[in-house]
Amino acid sequence: MGLSEAPGQRDTQALLSTTQAMELRRRDYHVERPLLNQEQLEELGNRSSATGTLQWRTWFRCSHARARALLLQYFPVLAWLPQYPVRDWLLGDLLSGLSVAIMQLPQGLAYALLAGLPPVFGLYSSFYPVFIYFLFGTSRHISVGTFAVMSVMVGSVTESLAPDEAFLQASNSTVDVAARDAARVQVASTLSVLVGLFQVGLGLVHFGFVVTYLSEPLVRAYTTAASVQVFVSQLKYVFGLHLSSRSGPLSLIYTVLEVCWKLPQTVVGTMVTAVVAGVVLVLVKLFNDKLRRQLPMPLPGELLTLIGATGISYGVGLQHRFGVDVVGKIPAGLVPPVAPSPQLFARLVGNAFAIAVVGFAIAISLGKIFALRHGYRVDSNQELVALGLSNLIGGIFQCFPVSCSMSRSLVQESTGGNTQVAGAISSLFILIIIVKLGELFQDLPKAVLAAVIIVNLKGMLMQFTDICSLWKANRVDLLIWLVTFVATILLNLDLGLAVAVVFSLLLVVVRTQLPHYAVLGQVPDTDIYRDVAEYSEAREVPGVKVFRSSATMYFANAELYSDMLKQRCGVNVDHLISQKKKLLRKQELKLKRLQKENKLPKQAAASKGTSISINVNTSVTDIESNDVEGSKAKQVSAGTELEDTAARGQEDAKAPDMSSLKTLGLPQPDFHSLILDLSSLSFVDTVCLKSLKNIFRDFREIEVEVYMAACHSPVVTQLEAGHFFDASITKQHLFASVHDAVIFALQHPRSSPVNPVLVTKL
Repeated sequence: MGLSEAPGQRDTQALLSTTQAMELRRRDYHVERPLLNQEQLEELGNRSSATGTLQWRTWFRCSHARARALLLQYFPVLAWLPQYPVRDWLLGDLLSGLSVAIMQLPQGLAYALLAGLPPVFGLYSSFYPVFIYFLFGTSRHISVGTFAVMSVMVGSVTESLAPDEAFLQASNSTVDVAARDAARVQVASTLSVLVGLFQVGLGLVHFGFVVTYLSEPLVRAYTTAASVQVFVSQLKYVFGLHLSSRSGPLSLIYTVLEVCWKLPQTVVGTMVTAVVAGVVLVLVKLFNDKLRRQLPMPLPGELLTLIGATGISYGVGLQHRFGVDVVGKIPAGLVPPVAPSPQLFARLVGNAFAIAVVGFAIAISLGKIFALRHGYRVDSNQELVALGLSNLIGGIFQCFPVSCSMSRSLVQESTGGNTQVAGAISSLFILIIIVKLGELFQDLPKAVLAAVIIVNLKGMLMQFTDICSLWKANRVDLLIWLVTFVATILLNLDLGLAVAVVFSLLLVVVRTQLPHYAVLGQVPDTDIYRDVAEYSEAREVPGVKVFRSSATMYFANAELYSDMLKQRCGVNVDHLISQKKKLLRKQELKLKRLQKENKLPKQAAASKGTSISINVNTSVTDIESNDVEGSKAKQVSAGTELEDTAARGQEDAKAPDMSSLKTLGLPQPDFHSLILDLSSLSFVDTVCLKSLKNIFRDFREIEVEVYMAACHSPVVTQLEAGHFFDASITKQHLFASVHDAVIFALQHPRSSPVNPVLVTKL
């Protein structure tokens, strides 16, 4: 019956009697094959060394096909834009671009304040990088632009290199805002150029895998700590306070203490404005969540709040009557390109690398989520190049470093966005606002922008729930989360990231140094071997020890591997070897002493045997008769010597080996063979090679033969390259599986006899 004719298991069972069904379930499957060591396996499988292709040769080949492939690789827009289905996707991309632009406007203004810059530079950062990413990016759904975490990292740099105290006017001790802002813009744009150079360079050398060293718990803890930094940085705008610029370790703690100290100086109008704006934003978001399926697109709560707050501020005069700080003058039009300041490179290089890695990690993680959801591929190296060019060109036009925003990306996807045409449309809307409409927001209160930032932190602050989930799932990841969070809070964003990465890598090393070691036993009636401590029915094969480690053996844990092997085998190998050597040394000294004592009697006997007496009067006949008798005597003595030699050989064959443990009176191990299950070995270094050779040497000293099993082909190749195999250790000591090695060890014991019934049973 075919598969199409059998709708389910019940139909199949209906066609079978109960006895037949039970017989099918109970049926045993037997596999018969020859016992295979590595040499036999290579011969049977016709193994050949993999020929490594010289990749660099293809880099210098020139052809029409290769030139076209490189062009499409580095300019992905040329691959998908000519095939763009206008009728199917243009309307969705248009609505999506408009929705994202509506979010870009308030977030750009707000995140510029977060970076310590005038708000208009947030609009610039929402235009140039977005359009550049449209040309070079491979993700169809992420929204590139200003982002809270990136902005607060930039803000920590600008406030440290251009603090308010450096621009105090001597006449009235007030801050020269224009000079300070100009210096901070130069710092931020230079930082953006450096970030872009790092990202482009890493992308061109295919270093996109660097983000793999940032685990998910690390990234989530880092963004959570950054959100706390963002929240604290906005308190001065919420309460209308003037705080000192701080950076470096413990700056967040000092800022919180200063806010608490200056709370009595709060501007009531500013606080009320921030609270009202925050409540309105929360209500609009709740309304959007509740009616998400009924609304064609979410209500632009942030844009409506900004328009309403700007109108109220202009009509009521919040700045003059209540002392509420406003955005101020927003110049219309674009600014000309400005070259970065090379003098700042040395001071910005560390922060630039950290920002480059964090920005790429956020972008690629979101990009892969959307790519998996919609069934396309994101090239991590090209994403590095695209983000790098966005920051590099944006920095020349006085933008600060950008990445992608989760909230805007979700809006871009949910409102019908299919490609980065939506991003290009949103950047064109931002361009219109910069050129014509930006000056309308001059009376926008900064407290409203602070409220926009704080409300948008909800998603990242909700990541505190990771603590409970990680406590139940994986406490090592929880430790990474907590260390990353605490280090970022206490040491600031740049040092916190460095500490987090170093700690997570050290934790990986420590976990490889503390693997699970096990002595394996055979599960009854199978060729499966499991830890005897975990499986109560698993039984050790008599005379054979099977040892396995859960981690690869390399320089950091090789010594521990050897120590645990000797401990789990239940034999003090080192003590036994030292006792054996001591007894052999005593035997050697005793033998030398006996030889010395017997030397004089042997010399006397030899001198008697070689003494000669000559009779001058001996006749010729006597001499001839003496010669005949001498020859007969020589023949008889020669025959006697052969018999004595044969007898001595038989006695030596029957005599026990004087260097064995048994003859020396030392305890013998209760097993004759040791099998190392190397299935977890993923690579081999020189320390591993030496450790394996030492294991062979030590256990052979105590009359235990060592075998290896279940090595992967790359490991075998590395063993060959390291000259591991020689006359004493050959590929015949390496078996395809643990079961093969066990059977061979039972058939070829080193010392003790083997029960043939046991071998047949196995």
